[in-house]
Amino acid sequence: MRRIYLDYNATTPVAPSVVEAMQPYFTVHYGNPSSTHCMGRAASEAIADARSAVARLLGCDADEICFTSGGTESNNLALKGVMLKSPPSAGGHLVISALEHPATTSPARFLERLGYEVSVVPCDSQGVVQPEEVEKVLQRNTRLVSVMHANNEVGTIQPIREIAEICHSRGVLVHTDASQSVGKVPALVTQLDVDLMTIAGHKMYGPKGVGALYVREGLDLEPVLHGSEHEHGLRAGTENTPYIVGLGQAAMLVGKALEESAERLAFLRDHMQSLLLAGIPGLKVNGLQAARLPNTLNVTFPKASAQMILKRLPELCASTGSACSSHSSNPSPTLSAMGLGTMAIRCSIRLSVGWQTSQEDVEQAAASLIDAWENVRQP
Repeated sequence: MRRIYLDYNATTPVAPSVVEAMQPYFTVHYGNPSSTHCMGRAASEAIADARSAVARLLGCDADEICFTSGGTESNNLALKGVMLKSPPSAGGHLVISALEHPATTSPARFLERLGYEVSVVPCDSQGVVQPEEVEKVLQRNTRLVSVMHANNEVGTIQPIREIAEICHSRGVLVHTDASQSVGKVPALVTQLDVDLMTIAGHKMYGPKGVGALYVREGLDLEPVLHGSEHEHGLRAGTENTPYIVGLGQAAMLVGKALEESAERLAFLRDHMQSLLLAGIPGLKVNGLQAARLPNTLNVTFPKASAQMILKRLPELCASTGSACSSHSSNPSPTLSAMGLGTMAIRCSIRLSVGWQTSQEDVEQAAASLIDAWENVRQP
């Protein structure tokens, strides 16, 4: 079996034009963007162009984009930036969902240790957070609600606008981690009506180590990194010019290809889903009844360990959960929140397609998964 990559939700390859756009800023236009001479101005102008490109993708003003080192830093800046504006002694309540990535749950738990109150909203069996569940936990001192736009494991898309309407009617800010959704489905801040939104470069054919946080104009955050007044005073440190340029180029690419790409990815995902359902009696598609990312398929194999299946297929690059939790022995928090038991979770695999995936890839992968399941399933 040749190598087949079906783990695009973990990371994407960097698009060739992104690499090309980045190259001059390593060796030719290497000036510090804060310098006022010609070399510095060249770097500064490149960052401004990238900021505009990301802003166009998200449907916001360029001044509302803060560049970061990636999704994790953006989520930390959003949560800590809002909550730390007032000390825990002044009272402060944060709401997150049970579906969140560790990049959200970990800073939430850190804030809880500092003395802030944290509530976790459940999801339903399809992996969707219902707006009324968010409304139930809102308090007079709730400052921020953070619910991801699309889940990284099962791909379920959350009703962010409906959640935002409820929160804003109560004077509560809303953040969404859109790392998985940007570049796959429309994710305009005006349509979602959010105050803060996270994106990550390596989920959208850009480089690892760069991301951005949309910060609504007028919103005052406490910086996580303190130093000079870079990034509108929100993120100290000399800007990573080559990677920011790469993120800007990636934003242009995914924006132009959005509709066509979504249609093609959905076809590949659904084709693989049909093949697996036809070949494996009792296979369960997690989140099947919900709106999902067009590229994401999460399935539970009956009576067969996911690890054992993938062990028989070393050339198939797929995941049993979030890449950032792949070395953890704990069951997937997402699948647990959806009501799957420990055994079902251990039998679940995430398959995510991308731009380089072909129909032959998904057909060979499905056939190989069916064959591996037949060999490892328990009687």
